[in-house]
Amino acid sequence: MLILRLIRKIRKNTFKFIKTYFLIVLLAGLGLTFFVILPAWTQQAVTIKTLVRADEAQQLQPLATKFNQQHSGIRFQIVEAPSDSNQVEDLYTSSFLLGNSPYDLVYMDIVWTSKFAAAGWLKDISDRLSAAEAAEYLKTDIAGGMFENRLYRLPFRSDAGMLYYRQDLLEQAGYEPPETFDELLKISQDLQKQGLANWGYVWQGKQYEGLAAMFVEILAGNGAFWVDPDTLEVGLDRPEAIASAEFLHKAIALKVSPPGVTTYAEEETRRLFENGKAVFLRNWPYVYSLALESPIAGKFNIKPMVHAPGKNSGATLGGWGLGISTSTKHPDETWEVMKFLSSEESQREFVLETGFVPSRTVLFNDLEIVAKYNYYPKLLDVVKSSALRPPIAQYAQASDILQRYLSAIITGSSTPKQAMKAAANETRNLLKR
Repeated sequence: MLILRLIRKIRKNTFKFIKTYFLIVLLAGLGLTFFVILPAWTQQAVTIKTLVRADEAQQLQPLATKFNQQHSGIRFQIVEAPSDSNQVEDLYTSSFLLGNSPYDLVYMDIVWTSKFAAAGWLKDISDRLSAAEAAEYLKTDIAGGMFENRLYRLPFRSDAGMLYYRQDLLEQAGYEPPETFDELLKISQDLQKQGLANWGYVWQGKQYEGLAAMFVEILAGNGAFWVDPDTLEVGLDRPEAIASAEFLHKAIALKVSPPGVTTYAEEETRRLFENGKAVFLRNWPYVYSLALESPIAGKFNIKPMVHAPGKNSGATLGGWGLGISTSTKHPDETWEVMKFLSSEESQREFVLETGFVPSRTVLFNDLEIVAKYNYYPKLLDVVKSSALRPPIAQYAQASDILQRYLSAIITGSSTPKQAMKAAANETRNLLKR
């Protein structure tokens, strides 16, 4: 009997032990599920949003898809905006003013940088980009992303104004490509007299940002300046700046440029040049690949913009870059997207697909890119001579002032001297406010 009771007791304790053991294992399993496995199942990727013009949004989408395939924890989403850059800027501005902007990554035109940074809408990214990494980009592109000596914009694609010319017509008439403003006017008039072209020189004269961008090149070529960003000194009423305005007025007065140039933007001038109506064209690099499929294919070339004797050529720097919104809750994830888009591999893929200009210097001589766009090494010389529009907080208002007075000059409602003096005074008053 004693032995039987002992056996029953052992069995009972063993059952309790086994029961306790399985209970511990069950609780451990539940803990693993709730604290490890379940969060992994339910955790959603961080979404990083940006706003992009509709036309370029479609071009960027392959890169967004590629990023999302390679990054399970981050989802990059492109929101399409109107194709008008001014409307995109307004949408960004409205979202920032309302607070808690839905956009983490800011895809911006170079001229928005100072305005957005001064308003406190962009995070300082100076410490995220090393000096060695910055050296891989065009110096002017990095400079274009600075405001008050801090970096707010990482370059993605560059742009610079340049002079297109009909090489076949110049060779036929025995001319070398012009180097100065006067040479451009002289060659234009001669070729027009010979009946080789309807117009000598076409450029962007419509009252919009393109007019101000084009004029920066004329100012640089005359050794003049618009606004010194360090001192806020205004140079529009100096003799060199007045001479810059006189060049545009003279081009129309001599009928080198058509009277309708005062209403032309990039596309109107491109079509005139590609249809063989003009000898010279001021425009951006995107025209080159399009002109290769036009009636003048194989008959044109490019060079830096003309300038005054003894002065240097200027090419207005354009292009788009990437910034981090101060309202984002995910700055590190946003930076990951920025690094991916601006990488050498992504830029190469984007350039090969679109023909846009890279911001990384090495890509101008990339074998794959040069095989498709053989003019890129020459394009590097143009981009290196680029000139910045004033990186000031009040840039939008200053540009509006300049556009209005330039329009008055080229439409004949004011003289260059009167208009430039008025523009200088109004700009000074703006900067004092």
